[in-house]
Amino acid sequence: MAANRITFSAMIITMVFGVHSTDTNTVFNPCSDTKVQRWDGFTFGLAFSSKDSFFSDQIQLSPCDSRLSLGRTNARLSVFRPKVDELTYLTVNTSDFDPAKTSGYMVAFAGRQYAARSIPTLVADKSNIITSFTLVLEFQEGILVNLYWKKFGCKSCGERSGVCLNNQECATPVNKCKTNGGSVDCNISIQLAFSGTDKTLEALNSWYEVEKLRQYSLADLYQNINDLVIGK
Repeated sequence: MAANRITFSAMIITMVFGVHSTDTNTVFNPCSDTKVQRWDGFTFGLAFSSKDSFFSDQIQLSPCDSRLSLGRTNARLSVFRPKVDELTYLTVNTSDFDPAKTSGYMVAFAGRQYAARSIPTLVADKSNIITSFTLVLEFQEGILVNLYWKKFGCKSCGERSGVCLNNQECATPVNKCKTNGGSVDCNISIQLAFSGTDKTLEALNSWYEVEKLRQYSLADLYQNINDLVIGK
């Protein structure tokens, strides 16, 4: 089902674009189709709203589809342009944006013909906020076909993220956030990874790099980096 062009003007927008000399992708609108190769820039969006607002007649639609009427709700849109198959960390600044006030859910999306979109994932409720996510973008012959949130459970929950939600997510109590007088930076960070193939059929491997990194504890990772820096 084709998606209609999203009405950006009615939403609060954050855009982060990077232009690289090897970028051959000239499509910057996340609601337009494109076919990419490795190291191209690729534009996609994150929409923040209530879970129900992403559905019409019990069918989840792309935020680009005007039937959702996100522009007439308290929705928030962030647009990013990472480099294809490069491990990337994105940040959504919450200093002037409370995800709970948009009813706490987030959907990643891009494209028109395929209207690829992730399932809605919880970001915040009245008590807690989830600040760390991993998003995998899956391509087939350079066309985005799927976006999905990878869950790692609560084994890594520390003092900063001391609440485990649904046995899947580490969350921080909102009263610990700087915006509420606490000491914790509650900006949302999203680790991106890519899988599948680009338009030249070259494999996209960054997801496998993420899996390798997850084998180490954070302390082990820092120690490995420190050993490299000091030449051990």
